[in-house]
Amino acid sequence: MIFTSINPYNLETVAEFDALSDAQIQQKLDTAATAFRSWRKTSFAHRAELMLRVATILRRDQETLATLITTEMGKIIGESRAEIEKSAGHVAFFAENTEGYLRDEIIPFEAHKALVAFDPIGCIFAVMPWNYPFWQVLRYAAPTIMAGNVTILKHAPNVFGCAKAIEQVFQAAGFPEGVFQSIVVDTHQTERLIAADIVQGVTLTGSEYAGSAVASLAGKYIKKSVLELGGSDPFIVLADADVEKAARVATQSRMMNAGQACICAKRFIVVDAVREAFTHHFQRNIAALIQGNPLDPSVNVGPMARLDLAEKLSKQLAETVNQGAIKILGGERDKCHFKPTLLTNVNFGTIAFDQETFGPLATIIPVENEEKAIELANNHRYGLAAAVWTTDLERGYKVARQIDSGNVFINSMVKSDSRLPFGGVKKSGYGRELSVHGLKEFVNWKTIVMMG
Repeated sequence: MIFTSINPYNLETVAEFDALSDAQIQQKLDTAATAFRSWRKTSFAHRAELMLRVATILRRDQETLATLITTEMGKIIGESRAEIEKSAGHVAFFAENTEGYLRDEIIPFEAHKALVAFDPIGCIFAVMPWNYPFWQVLRYAAPTIMAGNVTILKHAPNVFGCAKAIEQVFQAAGFPEGVFQSIVVDTHQTERLIAADIVQGVTLTGSEYAGSAVASLAGKYIKKSVLELGGSDPFIVLADADVEKAARVATQSRMMNAGQACICAKRFIVVDAVREAFTHHFQRNIAALIQGNPLDPSVNVGPMARLDLAEKLSKQLAETVNQGAIKILGGERDKCHFKPTLLTNVNFGTIAFDQETFGPLATIIPVENEEKAIELANNHRYGLAAAVWTTDLERGYKVARQIDSGNVFINSMVKSDSRLPFGGVKKSGYGRELSVHGLKEFVNWKTIVMMG
């Protein structure tokens, strides 16, 4: 089978990639098993030295790698550069902090000594998405490899070029063969990888459907899994919010990466007292965005990553308008180019409320008061992240504690950070990435008791 990478800006073919045969997949698994036997014995200092080289190479080759991201999936070039820089910083963070994070934990006990040690477990099989093709990979890979594991990556088919480039970065940094491997496989070949003895963990970032399928296989073969799935994040604007600032951040949060991020704010739940003012500022900010060639530094919104995704969003928009929503801006589409759109009068039960809209479509949901805002924020199948806007921080904290979500940011755009655990609840998945909590998802918590 041949996979084709297509530039979403002009629909030209970027590259083609041949899927591996079953024999080639087995060879990759054997290579991972051989690599793990020696890699798990290396020191943290040695791992950190190589990982810091990865950070150096990412920064050295930032322009080439950023251009590859933009060409394969359409992200504007400034955001692609920022993704490479964030990835480099993340890699350096875990190079410098993993040893401390995985230090033996002493437990008071009636023995000479009792402790928990954190050991590597094997190969982590990763299924990663196209929307942040470097960050999503390095987000899991840096801590996983620093912990002494090895990994095999199955990237999204439209960014196999990015996957190959990441593998080349690890090779250039001096990592032994088999510590990081990228593979080109079809979906039906995934079970063979998860079933392999060397694979002891599975991590996936993607759709709810993909997560369910992979989690089923992980359960079948009794492999630990971590899932980061869909999101329809609420952005709650209370009556005492700084409306102008909230609208400015709302625009950034919804329209970054052409609206194609799980943690993009998607449901803007605004109390009636400030709804008119917020809508005015939000509409003005969206209207000022410049859409076009993502390699042009003056452009703020590029194309959506694939034609089928743009077509799906058009359908969701049309159905929501038919249900009573009012389109006040945008909505036009030319192939992958979807004009940034703003809907008002969106309510529970409409398509744009109930489903994840993965593209530059913002919805304003009116509510009478704070209590109703919390109720609507929680009345959803997803629970990845949320934002609350208020000038009263104590009030914001109380609201945040009532939100059913893995992350809540007050007066700030939701974003992932190496220092903070990240993940969701409900249909947004389970487990955590990043921070010490994410690092310990794929290690063996080994209890050791020594009696005198």
